[in-house]
Amino acid sequence: MKFLIAGLGSIGRRHLRNLVNLGEKDIILYRTHQATLSDEELAGFPVVTVLEEALAQKPDAVIVANPTALHLDVAIPAAKIGCHLLMEKPLSNSMDGIAQLREAVAAGKGKVLVGFQFRYHPGLNQIPKMLKEGAIGRPLSARVHWGEYLPNWHPWEDYRQGYAARSDLGGGVVLTLCHPLDYLRWLLGDIQELFAFGGHLSDLELQVEDTAEISLHFANGVVGSVHLNYNQRPPVHILEIVGTGGTVRWDNADGAVQLSRAGEPWASFPVPTGFERNWLFQEEIRHFLAVMRGDENPICTLEDGVWVQRLALSALNSIETGAKIRL
Repeated sequence: MKFLIAGLGSIGRRHLRNLVNLGEKDIILYRTHQATLSDEELAGFPVVTVLEEALAQKPDAVIVANPTALHLDVAIPAAKIGCHLLMEKPLSNSMDGIAQLREAVAAGKGKVLVGFQFRYHPGLNQIPKMLKEGAIGRPLSARVHWGEYLPNWHPWEDYRQGYAARSDLGGGVVLTLCHPLDYLRWLLGDIQELFAFGGHLSDLELQVEDTAEISLHFANGVVGSVHLNYNQRPPVHILEIVGTGGTVRWDNADGAVQLSRAGEPWASFPVPTGFERNWLFQEEIRHFLAVMRGDENPICTLEDGVWVQRLALSALNSIETGAKIRL
């Protein structure tokens, strides 16, 4: 199979390494040479700087890993000619072009996987089973807190120039850290209303919001909240779901899940020995290859990505207007 990787920042290079580790060698790199990383690890792979020329080489799949605001510029023409797509999250920084993407995918008949890598986390994947088995009774509320200090993300570059800090590239904490909007919907079902506060509250030199507090109302009556920030040191990423008969917690620091039934002592469910962060991306690429072959269905579909896009943009709208948004 032939792959085209669009965007060779840190995530594009991670996908490249994982493809190679899985035995894939026919890989084309489409890039604009804006990345701040060394080109040493890219040696030996053909580089194309014009998208039309890259697509003319008829790749079977395109990995869309360029900045958020530029995703659809690659994804739509690739989908039209039948390429399978692995699209980094979020799909875009607006709803403009989403309908065209759907039409292009339908016309080209390629498959789409959206890159929410926490779907592959062995800890988080224990929670749906617990909820289905009634381990905490009926879920009542959920809380996610995720904060990381933005300048520490890519220490090799000026954080102010990275996509996460720039409005023109689709940055901001809500879009960039939108993973909880995906995995909460995956775990607890559709969200019908939200309300958000936030903005640029820190001393970081940014064009975008660095803090957001999002309140959620799920269709099944569960209430939830998501706190996101670019300022927290040391980083924190935790999930807690409270039910009528207990509580389940997940902490990204060690990946483990903890479960307490009706006030009993916490039971811990650790991740497999040897687990580390790249495992998520390896599993994502393995799954994408299986989707391309027709062996598996996408676990995070284009429509899942569209839902997260709507939720994230609704949160930004709520921050700006002060209104509660009904979806």
